[in-house]
Amino acid sequence: PMIADVAALFLTGLVSLFGQIVLLRELNVAFYGIELIYLIALGVWMLLTAVGAIIGGRRPSAGRMAVLFLCFALSLPLGVVFLRASRLLLGGIPGAYLPFPRQMAALVIALLPAGLLSGLLFREAAGLHAERGRTLAGAYGIESAGGLAGGLLATLCLRYGVQNLPLAVVCGLIAAAAALFLFPGKGSRPGRVVAVGLAAVLIAILYQSPILDRRMTGWNHPGLLVTRDSPYGRITATALAGQVSVFENDALAFETGGTEAELFAHLTALQHPEPRRILVLGGGWDGTLRELLRHRPVRIDAVVLDLDPIALLRRYLPAEIRASLNDPAVRLTRADPRQFLKKSGFAWDLILVGMPEPSSGETNRFYTSEFFAQCAARLHPGGIVALRLPTAENLWTPQTTRRTASVYHALASVFPEVMVLPGAMTVMTASTAHLPRSPEILTDRLRERGLQTRLVSPPYIRYLFTNDRFADVEKRLKEAAVPANTDIRPVCYPFAVMSWLARFFPKLALAELPGFGAAGNGLATIGWILGIGLPLLFVGSRLRPAWRRGLLAAVAGFLGIVSEAVLILAYQAKEGVLYQDIGLLLAAFMAGLALGAPVLRDLILGTGVRKKWVRGWGVALLAGFGLLGFTTVGIVTGGAAAGLFLTAVLLAATGFLVGGLFAYAGLCGVRDQKKVIGPLYAADLIGGCLGAILGSLALIPIFGLAGTLKGMILLAALAILLI
Repeated sequence: PMIADVAALFLTGLVSLFGQIVLLRELNVAFYGIELIYLIALGVWMLLTAVGAIIGGRRPSAGRMAVLFLCFALSLPLGVVFLRASRLLLGGIPGAYLPFPRQMAALVIALLPAGLLSGLLFREAAGLHAERGRTLAGAYGIESAGGLAGGLLATLCLRYGVQNLPLAVVCGLIAAAAALFLFPGKGSRPGRVVAVGLAAVLIAILYQSPILDRRMTGWNHPGLLVTRDSPYGRITATALAGQVSVFENDALAFETGGTEAELFAHLTALQHPEPRRILVLGGGWDGTLRELLRHRPVRIDAVVLDLDPIALLRRYLPAEIRASLNDPAVRLTRADPRQFLKKSGFAWDLILVGMPEPSSGETNRFYTSEFFAQCAARLHPGGIVALRLPTAENLWTPQTTRRTASVYHALASVFPEVMVLPGAMTVMTASTAHLPRSPEILTDRLRERGLQTRLVSPPYIRYLFTNDRFADVEKRLKEAAVPANTDIRPVCYPFAVMSWLARFFPKLALAELPGFGAAGNGLATIGWILGIGLPLLFVGSRLRPAWRRGLLAAVAGFLGIVSEAVLILAYQAKEGVLYQDIGLLLAAFMAGLALGAPVLRDLILGTGVRKKWVRGWGVALLAGFGLLGFTTVGIVTGGAAAGLFLTAVLLAATGFLVGGLFAYAGLCGVRDQKKVIGPLYAADLIGGCLGAILGSLALIPIFGLAGTLKGMILLAALAILLI
């Protein structure tokens, strides 16, 4: 029986985290790659799991747990199917966002079954574990170990190109196998038959998954040519009326009939008198390389994070783009652009930043002062760095202006000369030498190089340099009271979030949000809230031990998630983390959780849970959070990168402290372990939910990485009132 309890807890953690990864990837595609959806979905998942843990049955049974595993095995593939059909089912227009209420409804419907079942499964498994005389802390550690295994398994599958639909089916098969294992011997034949039948259906679906995957993708993409999941997202190509369109996570990346590549390439290359050596960071296969080759450079280095999309789509692209990819002057390299700049000893005349706009923590790192300093170190004298940002032709909202200004100030902090060419796609160029601000210089070079273009013509160039926007926009950007976008303070990110929300709530486009990108970050206000509100709450909770335990578990979850986010963002910004590295880092955090809970359980039980001085363990854990916070602040603000090993160690230490605090909350003053399973597990999840949403949407964007860590140190100090 004890082996069955441990296996049930382990498998609960495994399928829960595995299934969460599958659904998050599918949501990312269903919502056009908006990173905000990850945060909302993670928060909703934690809340649903918390609800499941609270409403779980008082008397756990292996048979009920087996039925829950069967339901989970069925719900996960159905969740994937629902998300792919959600735009059709909810009346969406192809290529357009659903109305905001319907989007949130789709998100909740997709996560509801699996999220609730995860909480119910933990409640049942932990209850059986407690009936054997075991502790909640031990159950938490075993479930975390299962989560570690699930995260590593999902990471391994993604690394080797397993598609998302088969991943959902494999996770369902694991859950079905768990149900078959858990059904008790007597009177369980019908349940075993159902488990075997469901497993057979899932195996058949797995066998037919390539066909099913293509047909479901075709629901939203008429004229589908090819589709494939990579570790970086879903790449899809369609062909209609002779035009090939390429989508990344269902958002249009480029189409072969557009002029964006022409604008970016020529408006940049014409500013240099002789662009012989060119570096393109990201993109290139959208036609940018084709246009740059027309300036007859000696060499073009194109650096991309992932070469798989090029290999997948090469035969569907127009002949001219295929020829540019095969040109002897072009060298394609698979690497992180920042790591490439750091390790390369080469120098270029032009560096074109073709990365996606800074709308996420992943892409923001290509628009910071630190990144532009790396570019400057790899330019020939008189070399030019260029980037592009999507804007509006005539109306710039406060968010658009301030976000663009933060990038402008980041460029200006490195380069003495910065020029802005506004439009539907705003092009910024920067150099240590004088940039040509006369349209005649560019038009003369256009004629000298014999370029025949569709849009970038002498009249168009003259229009760009002489219309009112040219001087007005640059003046507004210079005067905007916004700090430069940096690695440790990603100013761009909150404006991207607001711009996305403004698509559904138009008044937000004109809103001036306090703290978002402002030069002053409002630390005084937060200090008052932490300094008065939280101490009153914590002291008041001491009147009821159950409230105090719940608050301590919530604080542990909040501290853990926010600290984890800061460490991963800092590592990503400085090291250019690959997706397999993210999986390893998350695994390190889960390993710390799995270790911290049982270690503190043994230490506390060894001390004696009723002795007053056992509170020293709680104080020591919170002091550990403070020490860890100070260490991380030094690493984040320092010039050197932490590296994979050190970051993994810090994440493991964070997880250890979270698991330890959870064990402390579940043991001190608790006589019946079964009574605290649901409330404490739910409190931990709710704290993690708040940490994920508030940390990513408010704390880190407003206060930066270092400021957020200082807030966590203060919170850990105040939490001593709960010990």
